[in-house]
Amino acid sequence: MREFERKQLLERVEREGATLGADIPDEIEVQGETVELHQFVFEIKRRDTVPPGEREKVEEAKKNLRRERLQRKQRLEDEDTDMTFEEGEVLVESIIGIDRALEALQSLGPTSIEQEAKAQEAADKKRWMKFLKQALGREDDTGKRGGY
Repeated sequence: MREFERKQLLERVEREGATLGADIPDEIEVQGETVELHQFVFEIKRRDTVPPGEREKVEEAKKNLRRERLQRKQRLEDEDTDMTFEEGEVLVESIIGIDRALEALQSLGPTSIEQEAKAQEAADKKRWMKFLKQALGREDDTGKRGGY
């Protein structure tokens, strides 16, 4: 694969709307194990909330998907990899499919009232600290210190 083709494929992976219209792969090999990804995501998404027994499984799946995505992207970035443009396109489609699955799993939202309350409290603290920094002149609206 030529360098400009590699850059073109990498740009597709990082494109803002890359997952729009993308399908979650039926099956994908993650960490050497075949996972029925589409079915897993569908089963989790059809529930209103993630049951306590499933939370750990979902978090583990997200972690493994992120790791697999990174490995695939690194394979695409590696100039020493002997890969054709067509093989690169297949790799890009799999990365975008992983991204789509991750988006679906991320959008599940809080899994309990306690978690929602903790998330709200953390967001409130963050806003309060930002306000204090701005009020004390330690940070302006752009996030730069000292108003520069």
